[in-house]
Amino acid sequence: MAYGGVEGGATCSTAVILSEDGAVLGQSTGQGTNHWLIGVEECCRRVHEMVAEAKKNAGLDVTKPLQSLGLSLSGAEKKDVKETIMQTLSDKHPDLSSAYHICTDTFGSLATACDAAGVVLIAGTGSNCLLINPDSSTHNCGGWGHGIGDEGSAWWIANLAVQTVFRHVDGLIEAPADITWLKDRMYSFYEMTEPYGILPHLYEKFSKAEFSGFCKVLATEGSNDPVVQHVFKQAGWYLGRHVRAVGRNADPALLSAAGGLNIVCVGSVFKSWSLLKEGFLEGLYPATDSKPVVPAFRLLFLTGTSAIGAARLGVQHGLKDKDLRIKFEDFVSVLCEHTQ
Repeated sequence: MAYGGVEGGATCSTAVILSEDGAVLGQSTGQGTNHWLIGVEECCRRVHEMVAEAKKNAGLDVTKPLQSLGLSLSGAEKKDVKETIMQTLSDKHPDLSSAYHICTDTFGSLATACDAAGVVLIAGTGSNCLLINPDSSTHNCGGWGHGIGDEGSAWWIANLAVQTVFRHVDGLIEAPADITWLKDRMYSFYEMTEPYGILPHLYEKFSKAEFSGFCKVLATEGSNDPVVQHVFKQAGWYLGRHVRAVGRNADPALLSAAGGLNIVCVGSVFKSWSLLKEGFLEGLYPATDSKPVVPAFRLLFLTGTSAIGAARLGVQHGLKDKDLRIKFEDFVSVLCEHTQ
């Protein structure tokens, strides 16, 4: 028996094939699968292509449907969209799977790290935060895209860094420190020779994923620059604020668990935790709170793909009364433990 899972992000995606005991039989990677960016038809084509490659890597017959396929997709919040994706996969790719389950990327992440309940905090190209209580009730903060949200994400960090330079040069808002290093790296990354060179990246050539790439430069090369440190601190503040927002609705059992509330962190931004931590704690524990919303927490960094959790959910919901035997400790590391 073989079971599939897909982690579908805005920039890149991963598919896995698992056995019933949770062993990874095959894996593949592919392009982003957020239907808001590429449309449902292209999303389904990319999913089929990735899963077929994962089947091949597992030594399986690519024409034989999987027992189930769980899809944990960025942008898959609405019920009608989920139904459309499932119907399209069934109609156009009948060799893919016998059963499906579709959820957002937050659900797949949590199912990879623990049994059922906790918080998922995503800070990759975009950002999102979801609380899932033991009774399956959910509360969300963020996930609204870069136009009005994505606070603390790679796109947001890159955008704030660029804004900081332009606002300082324009005389609108003075930067907290010298911008020379940041300005030079911005010109280099975006291949600018003068200020107006940024405009194509914001309009006709705009790519959220490509624009966000500046964040990696800042994290890997600018960690000692005071302005970069300020930008990441602001990102951390917003991420902490996301947890505080959903934490108000957390079941008391989650807050009083050993080690506190489990927060599963997903995304490359958390690789810069040392730059985020101070702002994160300030956002989660503002001085105006008479008592902390989240008295204690554990940040669990996802080291494996959330396609693992997607496969679990595909089995649980697609086949009913079944589950895959997953060793959660194989897919997470403890990033931070804190008691206020």
